[in-house]
Amino acid sequence: MAGIVQDLKGGSDVTSALVSHGAYFPELFIGLVQIGESTGALPEVLKALAEHYDHNLRLRKDFFSRITAPVLQFIAAIFIIAALIALLGWVTPSGHQAPDVLGWGLSGTSGAILWLTSWVIVAVSGVILYRFGMASLAGQVTLHRILMKLPVVGHCLRSFAIARFSWAFHLTQQAGMPIDDSLDSAVRATSNGVFIAAGPEMIHRVREGETLSETFLHSDLFPVEFLEFVLVAEQSGTVPEALHRLSPQFEDDARRSLEALAAALGWAVWATVAGFIIFVIISIILWYVRMLESFAT
Repeated sequence: MAGIVQDLKGGSDVTSALVSHGAYFPELFIGLVQIGESTGALPEVLKALAEHYDHNLRLRKDFFSRITAPVLQFIAAIFIIAALIALLGWVTPSGHQAPDVLGWGLSGTSGAILWLTSWVIVAVSGVILYRFGMASLAGQVTLHRILMKLPVVGHCLRSFAIARFSWAFHLTQQAGMPIDDSLDSAVRATSNGVFIAAGPEMIHRVREGETLSETFLHSDLFPVEFLEFVLVAEQSGTVPEALHRLSPQFEDDARRSLEALAAALGWAVWATVAGFIIFVIISIILWYVRMLESFAT
């Protein structure tokens, strides 16, 4: 920010000052600042951007707060099972095989270490695969297309994308951006690879003379109620205003989907932990029975 201030004092415009200092600001932010600066509506654009990013931050914090407890339970279960594997190896009498409670050949201290190491590898691999997939548009398209087909998750992602699309389209149109550039900015604002990949085709259809409602229909990305709303608004020439009214509705829908997603993840983690505990208890009982049978014979 100190560097940006120096650029502004040196006579640079706001957009150039932001661009000259690397990728600290999102592409959408810089693009809208440029439009706001050129049209004299920079304060209004910055206010809308501030509300948008603040809302995104609140949603992210709310989601993580809801899944923190289930995730901690799952991590605790992993360490409890590791402690159990090590403990059973320590208390098993010499000359006897320590019980393999998981059936994977893990027993004693070495088995516990291997158990923990395997989960670390799984977690690190998941993070690497996710970052690798999000590093390119093709990876984002593949990842988001898979996620959007999942129950609850797909509805949540679609609602968020449509809410952001509606917000960005209204803001860019109010700032005087051409329709094709406005569509491009709107799909990029979704942060959804499927919507971004559909952007060029949508822009092409609009340039060929299709209405917005027809373009949105052919993309297969928008629900029926959205298309009907756009069709009515298009006939009255109030599409940006209509999308501005629609955006909060889809945000509320996305928030409800997010709550359902967090609840589903919580139940899934709880069921997994319960399954682990039941499996371990049954394995210990069967091992104890087999040991008694060996003593009897």
